[in-house]
Amino acid sequence: MHAVMPTLESRLKSKPITNPHMRAFLSLMVTGAWLQGRMNGMLKPYGLTEPQYNVLRILRGQQGAAMNLYEIGDRMVYPTSNVSRIVDKLLLKGFVIREACEVNRRRVDISITKSGLDLLDELQPVFESNFQAFASKLSPEQAGRISSALEGLWD
Repeated sequence: MHAVMPTLESRLKSKPITNPHMRAFLSLMVTGAWLQGRMNGMLKPYGLTEPQYNVLRILRGQQGAAMNLYEIGDRMVYPTSNVSRIVDKLLLKGFVIREACEVNRRRVDISITKSGLDLLDELQPVFESNFQAFASKLSPEQAGRISSALEGLWD
């Protein structure tokens, strides 16, 4: 027996949405909120927010090289002007270090610590499990079409 697939209208408790562009727009909004809720649920037991996790992953990708606040902010999934505040919270938790640049004293270099790397390693199976649940709902072809369509929206 197949489970009934929820519709956008049932999710929003609305009348039928007949405009295909409005339907797509609202579906993206609802899906984004759903994904963000899943992320927050996975990260909460570890005392992290999604932006903090994003910063740690960006820094891990540097393989030990430091980055400044602007470079980190430029790579974030959700760009924000609060990168300094996010880094401050990670600093208090011992997941990053901040050092003045020797060449340019106005520049601050940020690096991930061993504790930060260990936390990401601990989170990896949690994310793998949740990612597999997501991936199991789409064929590779569907995932490719969705990605191409969404990338076509970006300015």
